[in-house]
Amino acid sequence: MAKRRTFKTLLITVVLLGAALVWTLFAPANANPGSRSQSIRGAGTTMVEGGTGPPSFTPLLTKVAFHWRGGEGRFECLALAPSAPAGSPESGNFNTNVMYVTGEITSGRTSGQTAVLRGTATVTGVGAGSNEPFTVTLRRGGPGATLVLEVSGLTFKEILLEGRFQF
Repeated sequence: MAKRRTFKTLLITVVLLGAALVWTLFAPANANPGSRSQSIRGAGTTMVEGGTGPPSFTPLLTKVAFHWRGGEGRFECLALAPSAPAGSPESGNFNTNVMYVTGEITSGRTSGQTAVLRGTATVTGVGAGSNEPFTVTLRRGGPGATLVLEVSGLTFKEILLEGRFQF
């Protein structure tokens, strides 16, 4: 009788440990927003709200791409402006590199529809410098989603025209 009770206890323990192991292996990767297995990624073309600002309000488009997973990631952002002044032929061609931000993402967090990425970057053009801390705050989605880049003491509010931000 005692052997049977010990066997049942051992069997129940093994089944519970096995179930815990299976749950650990197959639990959703993004169940914990701060987990190292979380994925935050996106790419696309954005328009900077207000362009370069006063007095010219030259429009700016950016090509942005980023990925974060497992405690590592990269951020890339190329800002382009037209070389021709507004109203002249070719003023709709965004062919002048005014800023490039390239860097390592050191942390990523989500909360609902928003994600925040932080890291350090090399910046060329406007705000040039190396090891510049940056913060990217974005809202999930396709065209119409938003991204705010803070780097080199500058803030760029952007609207996604093409592409997708997902997490």
